[in-house]
Amino acid sequence: MSKLKVKEKILTAASELFYFDGYNQTGVNKILEKAQVSKDSMYRHFGSKEAIAVAYLEKKQKTLMIDLNEKLSSHKSGPEKVLGLFDYLIEWLGEVDYRGCGFQNIITDIPNDQDAIKEAVRNSKNEVHEFVYKQLKNSTQMKVTAKESSEEVMVLIEGALILSQIQKDTWPIVAAKKACVKVLEK
Repeated sequence: MSKLKVKEKILTAASELFYFDGYNQTGVNKILEKAQVSKDSMYRHFGSKEAIAVAYLEKKQKTLMIDLNEKLSSHKSGPEKVLGLFDYLIEWLGEVDYRGCGFQNIITDIPNDQDAIKEAVRNSKNEVHEFVYKQLKNSTQMKVTAKESSEEVMVLIEGALILSQIQKDTWPIVAAKKACVKVLEK
């Protein structure tokens, strides 16, 4: 079996387990069993469970940004694209049965010493924030308030994500989108 195939099998298995079962509930042996690879193979590709989690988060972030850009490509740049984020979230949450944000899930499930995972989550959230900020900064009506407004939009997004997971419903995203309209009207 090729090295890439083994690495991908490990990453695919771990990704599903981390997302649906949780980081702490997923042991290395569970990953190995699901991926059907040896412990030696796993450690040849990843030095630790934390390294697998970082690779999972980095891959998830790349996929997220590709999906976002694709889904929002028909929206005009600026506030319209930012509001489109909420529509994207509604569609996506339904597809994952309201399991929620993998980044939020893992950050609440890791031991304190997992700094590389914390950094990967922070990088992801910063990249989404930067996406929102750029949309607002390049909008003529938002130039002055782009930084503050982008921060408020991020709080709305993150809060709506976790509340939708708790409620198993889209109403928090719908409400956050309405609040976002008000933020963008400032």
